Amino acid sequence: MKRAIVIVLDGVGIGELPDAADYGDVGSNTLCNLAAAVGGLNLPNLSALGLGNIASIKGVPPAARPLAAYGKMAELSAGKDSTSGHWELMGIVCETPFPTYPHGFPDEVIQPFEQAIGRKVLGNKPASGTVIIEELGPEHMATGRPIVYTSADSVFQIACHKSVVSLEELYRYCKIARGILQGRHAVGRVIARPFEGVAGAFKRTYERRDYPLDPPEKTLLDIFKESGLDAIGVGKVDYLIGAKPFTEVNHTEGNEDGINKAIARINKGFNGLMLFNLIDFDMLWGHRNNTADFAKGLEYFDSRLPEILKLIGDTDMLMITADHGNDPTTPSTDHAREYVPLIAWQKHFLTGRDLGIRKCFCDISATIAEFFGVPGTGKGESFLMQGK
Repeated sequence: MKRAIVIVLDGVGIGELPDAADYGDVGSNTLCNLAAAVGGLNLPNLSALGLGNIASIKGVPPAARPLAAYGKMAELSAGKDSTSGHWELMGIVCETPFPTYPHGFPDEVIQPFEQAIGRKVLGNKPASGTVIIEELGPEHMATGRPIVYTSADSVFQIACHKSVVSLEELYRYCKIARGILQGRHAVGRVIARPFEGVAGAFKRTYERRDYPLDPPEKTLLDIFKESGLDAIGVGKVDYLIGAKPFTEVNHTEGNEDGINKAIARINKGFNGLMLFNLIDFDMLWGHRNNTADFAKGLEYFDSRLPEILKLIGDTDMLMITADHGNDPTTPSTDHAREYVPLIAWQKHFLTGRDLGIRKCFCDISATIAEFFGVPGTGKGESFLMQGK
């Protein structure tokens, strides 16, 4: 039995990419800026693996003898979206950015959507999800009209109160929107955003559901599945890549639940690849510029990391990375065009090595393919034997 476990700390970047100015992200550095803002991070386990050897992070000293290989990766794909980031981690480069709508969606999208659902929409503008439900939630509850909004990311989001529009109906709205949003309007994701509560205290629920574009090519997950290996998802990964490439998906409600379910699944045993996303860094803290809880979330993950590390056997591989940045110290509440950290541990190949700056997130999929002896996607460069 051989296993590769890829943990994606959603939104945890480590410094602006050379083209950050093209995305309005000059100065973004999620990990380093966050550490400075809170007076230092306490991440002893990540530090021992080599996180502090990648960049100067306050409170995270470089290890004299890092336990893992370490480096950082540039995103080759256009954009800074969770979907393109996960596609690239699994071996696909997205050369054309997904469309975004800084002025809301055009009539050619909204009109057929309204006609199909039999209701007019509210909003139709870029907004913070928590802000727009407070702004338009009362009108939505009075009229039943769904709240449609977007962000700097390529998303079409539909928010409805659970007492006004059932989950099944909200999900039906999203499927309709996904069918409309094709071609030049093919956004990365359509997202159901159910909420509950009363005006002044509305709260989004974990019954969110994402409807992604199908990847245009085979991912490493598809290759594993076709090779008779396990391709397991933990978290919202099927909402980003689609359910088709996975042999099994375990949905989660936040980081703590995700860590618990990942540990339980590793303990159960499998033969293949696990892709594990921790969403709270991005969804709860990065998008809300919440530095205090972002820092606590990282420290909580670090405190649980030994439970994962002790399960990594001689024939296993562990990688810890991210899909983009989301610096909570900048005025922006959106994703940031950043490098992502790379920590890779395999007891016979990946210990104490500086992997440098990788040109592409696909290097992760290329390395895993070489480790398992399966065909890769043809993108990226394996670092399995680099410097050995």
